[in-house]
Amino acid sequence: MKKFNSLDSLKSLIPENYEFEVDNGINKIFKKQMLEAHYSIKGRSGKPVIIIKGFNGTKSEIKDLAKLLKSYCGAGGSVKHDEILIQGNHREKIVSKLKEIGHSVKLVGG
Repeated sequence: MKKFNSLDSLKSLIPENYEFEVDNGINKIFKKQMLEAHYSIKGRSGKPVIIIKGFNGTKSEIKDLAKLLKSYCGAGGSVKHDEILIQGNHREKIVSKLKEIGHSVKLVGG
């Protein structure tokens, strides 16, 4: 086996016409879906929360979408019963981000 002294020397192992594919898992959450953005304060001591319903995907895909939305809004949240809960009244931000990704969003409540 050939010994390599640097990372640049590893390039000799890769064919010239090889194309790298990066699968970061985010691609799966971009499938166009019809989602609902619910505004709710019920059972939360008057604190608003936005609930995203209707996402069809695996648990990890839902968590990835929730993570994306939480970081975009700068808010906390969670995933419960295949629904994404985002703390605070960030519905306009969430709707714009979901539409940017390619989803259709219907506003419900509030």
